[in-house]
Amino acid sequence: MLKIYNTLTRKKEEFVPLEAGKVKMYVCGPTVYNYIHIGNARSTVAFDTVRRYLEFRDYEVNFVSNFTDVDDKIIKAAKELSITAPEVADKFISAFYEDTSALGVEKATSNPRVMENMPDIIQFIEALIEKGYAYESAGDIYYRTRKFKNYGKLSNKTIDELEIGASNRLESSENERKEDPIDFALWKSAKADEISWESPWGQGRPGWHIECSVMATKYLGDTIDIHGGGQDLEFPHHENEIAQSEAKTGHPFANYWMHNGFVTIGAEDEKMSKSLGNFVLVHDMIKEVDPQILRFFMATTHYRRPIAYSGTAIEEAKVNLAKLKIAYENLHYRLSDSVLELPTDPSFFDKLTTIKEQFIVEMDDDFNAANGITVVYELAKMMNIYSEQKEVSKAVVEAMLGMLKELLTVFGIILEEETQLLDAHIEALLLERTEARAAKNFARSDEIRDLLKNEGIIIDDTPQGARWRRG
Repeated sequence: MLKIYNTLTRKKEEFVPLEAGKVKMYVCGPTVYNYIHIGNARSTVAFDTVRRYLEFRDYEVNFVSNFTDVDDKIIKAAKELSITAPEVADKFISAFYEDTSALGVEKATSNPRVMENMPDIIQFIEALIEKGYAYESAGDIYYRTRKFKNYGKLSNKTIDELEIGASNRLESSENERKEDPIDFALWKSAKADEISWESPWGQGRPGWHIECSVMATKYLGDTIDIHGGGQDLEFPHHENEIAQSEAKTGHPFANYWMHNGFVTIGAEDEKMSKSLGNFVLVHDMIKEVDPQILRFFMATTHYRRPIAYSGTAIEEAKVNLAKLKIAYENLHYRLSDSVLELPTDPSFFDKLTTIKEQFIVEMDDDFNAANGITVVYELAKMMNIYSEQKEVSKAVVEAMLGMLKELLTVFGIILEEETQLLDAHIEALLLERTEARAAKNFARSDEIRDLLKNEGIIIDDTPQGARWRRG
């Protein structure tokens, strides 16, 4: 039974979708004014892993994640780069797809953009005005926060707390335009030389919060199953989404709210962010580190826990992933001498069934990836032991290989046997080493092993003969 920790109720709840066998899932996407950093990628990878597990459990997932392509940061970047705001957005949306694809992230069912949904945004705001939840002031439109009775239910904040915070952080000029300091903007009147759209209230552009309410309800319906995002979005962004959406539709906005933990960096475990200048861009990292290692690093930690980013942590992920790949490659190597007719001990298949069941138990507990990957390590250990047997059953080998691939796919790790071609020089060394070992010339055999290691080729001597892999 799948259980999800619901931020709204602060407890784990049995997952019951609106429609049996189907999941409507919305995750807040990036503001596309720069390349994504590891902290941004953590959220993307976390919810891609959640989606993959839901699909592993045979749910049909309608996964929607937006691009914020209208924003102050985008306008600023456009000025700095001497291009238009849409050109900035196009550039970094392409970069997002490139970087996340390298990390094994599946494309969303839909990736709506603000610029493509402007009529819907205007209509949504008009509906809020008609219901008395929004008002115009000097070309801006604000949401009457106090009118929404349950405001603060997601973040457990009171109106009094919000009022003090709003008064302290807002400029007096903006406060003067508002009926109440805690009201927030739905529409902003246009400033000189900024991108804008025509509306019933004059030229302007939408506020940040309104876009997700519009796109989530437009593409998934008035009520959705799961809404996800980083912990930093819980307030005010997600709180405001709830207020806007439920005021307009009269229905609960999302049944389950999920929030992933931050990526931290440095001795003080400081949150990684562009504003603090302590970020590491994925675009740069994947040029130096195998993207699957970065994926493994992020996907195998429980999504609600923070991740401490460091060179040591990346190296640990590299070692652990390598162990799984070696277990796969060693057993795959035995396919060549496996026996189709070999009598098979039924206990092997029973063990595999138990492993899969245990994996589901762990992952059903709020997508506990850390415990889930521990079960996968047990499978790899079982594979290593079996690969050392004198005779192996083809049926057992194929079943083990298939299960490891299936379980690792949940984490976005795709295993393939080594198929890369070797150049003639390395092939000649491999052949010479085989001949040297046959002639018991172990000194030359060891010398060739070292030469191959320098070429990035690791030799494993097994009872079934030598095999190679790239180190």
